[in-house]
Amino acid sequence: MEYTRLGGTGLQVSRICLGMMSYGDPALRPWALDEPAAEPFVRRAAEAGINFFDTADVYSVGVSEQITGRLLARTFSRREEYVLATKVNGEMGPGRNDRGLSRKHILAGIDASLRRLGTDYVDLYQIHRWDPDTPIEETMDALHDVVRAGKARYIGASSMFAWQFAKAQRVAKTPFVSMQNHYNLIYREEEREMIPQCLDMGVGCIPWSPLARGWLAGNRTRDGQRLTTRANNDAFGDSLYTDADFDVVDRTALVAKEKGVPPAQVALAWLLHKPGVTAPIVGATKLSHLEDAIASVDVKLTDEDVAHLEEPYRPHAIAGHR
Repeated sequence: MEYTRLGGTGLQVSRICLGMMSYGDPALRPWALDEPAAEPFVRRAAEAGINFFDTADVYSVGVSEQITGRLLARTFSRREEYVLATKVNGEMGPGRNDRGLSRKHILAGIDASLRRLGTDYVDLYQIHRWDPDTPIEETMDALHDVVRAGKARYIGASSMFAWQFAKAQRVAKTPFVSMQNHYNLIYREEEREMIPQCLDMGVGCIPWSPLARGWLAGNRTRDGQRLTTRANNDAFGDSLYTDADFDVVDRTALVAKEKGVPPAQVALAWLLHKPGVTAPIVGATKLSHLEDAIASVDVKLTDEDVAHLEEPYRPHAIAGHR
């Protein structure tokens, strides 16, 4: 495993981050794995040198955080050995203040997350999306207080417009060190403004959906077949991409065949070659998914490979900000 600093910080993270959304309550997400089924993934990740794990309060309405906390505590001998990230903003109850980025919800949210995770602090506390109903000054002041209280070491953001991110950084007493954005071979709109801005600010990018909800790994076909449980139960994924994107899927498969590796390894290797990318956040419900992610760190792409992969790209409307 290779390691790098998260943006401009001194925090050392693995080049692959294991996304914990895949582990939760199967009754809420049909493709989610429960705790016993999830344990081999966390153990294999640790064996391979992965030290970076990402979850959110809203994943299985807190169950993912509970599973994440217990599995990491059993797998690692010391809290200092791993980097733990979670998020706030999503709906966690029926009340009007059980969501969003108000001071009230952020301060309640971090305490609830820490209880579920069974830890005194998270390494990275992220806003899951922009909240148009709360002044950004209020949000950034509350996040600053979370860090000052020792409940988070760093703060990060997720998908939003570049102007929103710039505004947040301008008013911040404690600035964001990471951007968890929607970025993969099929969706490259982040290259227009957000990634250049992150490079300029020294902010690390930790892309979500690096395999385009499994499209780049071959979980769907042009004729409409859905080959996995996730593909058959992912309305959000259906809203992000179109049939035109199969041109990129086919090109990825072609380059992968030339290199003798699975398409998922090539898609992840492409991200790892891109400026500003710290660590793609990879979900895994089969151990082969995790093995592909681990192996992708060693896949080398030439400039010609990269150009060949990128050639069939078609511009997209902005997607993933909600």
